[in-house]
Amino acid sequence: MKELIDHFVSNTTAWLLAFGPIAGVILILMESILPMLPLSVFITLNMVSYGPVFGFLISWIATIIGCMLSFFLFRTMFQKKLYRFINKKNSEKLKNLMKGISQISFSNLVVLIALPFSPAFLINIAGGLSKIKIEKFFLAIMIGKVMMVYFWGYIGTSLLESLSDITTLIKIALLLIVAFLLSKVIEKKLKVG
Repeated sequence: MKELIDHFVSNTTAWLLAFGPIAGVILILMESILPMLPLSVFITLNMVSYGPVFGFLISWIATIIGCMLSFFLFRTMFQKKLYRFINKKNSEKLKNLMKGISQISFSNLVVLIALPFSPAFLINIAGGLSKIKIEKFFLAIMIGKVMMVYFWGYIGTSLLESLSDITTLIKIALLLIVAFLLSKVIEKKLKVG
């Protein structure tokens, strides 16, 4: 398994280095368009290929561009249609939801964006459909994505380094098993799921 991962990483980093930083940007932008792609893997590959500082900058800038492209797409193509639909159907729930999104505090928006497991694609769509100010969203993306990119880069590069240490992999596997078992207990107790 380790050989397979090493082979993948070395081939991908060779490809990224051959095409230069634009290849790292394209990987991140692809994830903005196709959110099922693994952003964490792309950030890790950028950091392994270009180093922790330049790889971070490439990933951070590309993530901001991707988020803003998604935001503007939904702002320009779908926002007016959504509000016409809301007014036509007179949907109070949808009106209140969009009002809540539009009025989210700057600090809450930054924290939401910074969380590594938050659905960035949905945040971009909700921001674009809402009446949130572009400047507010852009600044929140710039600040929040610093933490998110750093988190995934650190986790990814640390995981790659730990592949040669079997005790680290065993600890990770045990933590995953404990998290899974704990989630099952909570699911039964709270009847969520």
